[in-house]
Amino acid sequence: MTDTDRLQFTINRLGHQGDGVADGPIFARRTLPGEVVSGVVNGQTLTDIRIEMPSDNRVQAPCRHYKACGGCSLQHATPEFVAGWKLDFVRNALLAQGIKADFRPVHTSPERSRRRATFAARRTKKGAQVGFHGAASDVITEIPDCILLDPGLIAALPLVAELAKLGASRKTALAVTVTLSAIGLDVLVRNGKPLDTDLRIGLAQLVGTFGVARLAWEDELIAMEQPPTQAFGDALVCPPPGAFLQATKDGEHALLEAVSEITQGAKRIIDLFAGCGTFSLPLAKQAEVHAVEGEDTMIAALDAGWRKAQGLHTVTSEVRDLFRRPILPDELAPFDHAFDAAVIDPPRAGAEAQTRELAAARVPIVAYVSCNPVTFARDAKLLVDAGYRLNWVQVVDQFRWAAHAELVASFTLKS
Repeated sequence: MTDTDRLQFTINRLGHQGDGVADGPIFARRTLPGEVVSGVVNGQTLTDIRIEMPSDNRVQAPCRHYKACGGCSLQHATPEFVAGWKLDFVRNALLAQGIKADFRPVHTSPERSRRRATFAARRTKKGAQVGFHGAASDVITEIPDCILLDPGLIAALPLVAELAKLGASRKTALAVTVTLSAIGLDVLVRNGKPLDTDLRIGLAQLVGTFGVARLAWEDELIAMEQPPTQAFGDALVCPPPGAFLQATKDGEHALLEAVSEITQGAKRIIDLFAGCGTFSLPLAKQAEVHAVEGEDTMIAALDAGWRKAQGLHTVTSEVRDLFRRPILPDELAPFDHAFDAAVIDPPRAGAEAQTRELAAARVPIVAYVSCNPVTFARDAKLLVDAGYRLNWVQVVDQFRWAAHAELVASFTLKS
């Protein structure tokens, strides 16, 4: 390749994945708006990128693994730029639906606070390789000095290596999800060899050696020394292996504070897409709660946590697919016992059908938690068109240095 093969572009903006976008469109990884860059065009992607004129918002990436690792995508930008970009992402998604909103300052989780990670682990001739895949690559980058993960997860890397030596094939990398709990490491392994007697014995030995609270291999529980509990308010919950959990304790606390503020004073709350009780159980300090979730194992964990806790109001629960069978207005607002607040925390697809029913039922207060600004804005329009006021939005960045934004929004019925 010669310099004559290189083309020069000016980056206009960042796309939803955090890549720079130039006219074309041409996508350039790890570039910033206003930068002049050069590289080789491959389809719509710019490769072999050289920064010809850097942005004032460009900084030296703080992590030494950043160049090769695919775990982060925005370490080359100042924290202020990243926070502003994520806030603008949400603002522009709402404006596209004709909605203006007041925004609170972005809350960003600190470095070394991620409490869960899924590591790639491959068996090699000399042992094992553990880390994260490079961007769009099967190459595993080792990450012993990662500044994203809680030190407890870094300390688990030798365990993950031993799991690969025992149970990985040469062709396929293990996917090892490690979660920190109050008791110890909660580990779920996928893509491993089929279980046999020797593998079971070896895995059981690792549990004792590395202080693992629970180890699951695919869908089978190998060992549980003690239930790996998570604290949701005053309740201790043991989620099923691999169950959804907020990425950082700090981020979970920020989301919960916002939801608690929105629902303050409510006496009966419905929690939709409740998971294992992230919001249901803390809110039960102030109100009766009905928790609805599609996964029966998560509802079972929530219910067990509530039954063992002290001083909480009644928490009822229901297993229900809210995409196929949303809660209907006559269930949300029965004549004698209506809900006066709703919390909704859907997956990335949002909750269009359920939001329509909330609006039709005219539940007075809605706390909407979202991990996708685009589907949130779509659902927000349904509420606004039905007579709700969007009071404020709080962006919570617990996926630091990633092109991912979460938020909480406060809605109240106008009259």
